Amino acid sequence: MFALVDFAARKGLADPSAKNSLKQHARQAGVRGETYAYWYHRQHGYILIAHKFTLPGVNGEIEMIRYDRPILAFVKVKTRWATEPGQPKPEEAVDWYKRRNLVRMARQFHRVRRIESASCRIDVMVIEARPGARPEVRLQK
Repeated sequence: MFALVDFAARKGLADPSAKNSLKQHARQAGVRGETYAYWYHRQHGYILIAHKFTLPGVNGEIEMIRYDRPILAFVKVKTRWATEPGQPKPEEAVDWYKRRNLVRMARQFHRVRRIESASCRIDVMVIEARPGARPEVRLQK
């Protein structure tokens, strides 16, 4: 299935015919990036156990929770249009405030699922979309 998603993304994640507002365009790119990330993880053999995990009262969401062999990985996906030199990298969008919320949600996930003993980490997956080209994927563990 990833082969189909990857083939569809060969000309980029953006829909050039769309005449949406900037916010709608960013939201659409985010949804497409998350879909691409989901199939990317499936293609690379990761075992996905949850998708779009949120907590009431905590801002943000964890896009994917997966097993990377014995480690439980909480994955935050950031999709951005290719940045120009001198602009901040997409990874920098996950600041200390967002990391704190991710840690909170990860702890609560451990408690709810009763898997406190499992070792875990937080990954940031960056998908940089360029018009007319396949997206570039970087996974920071």
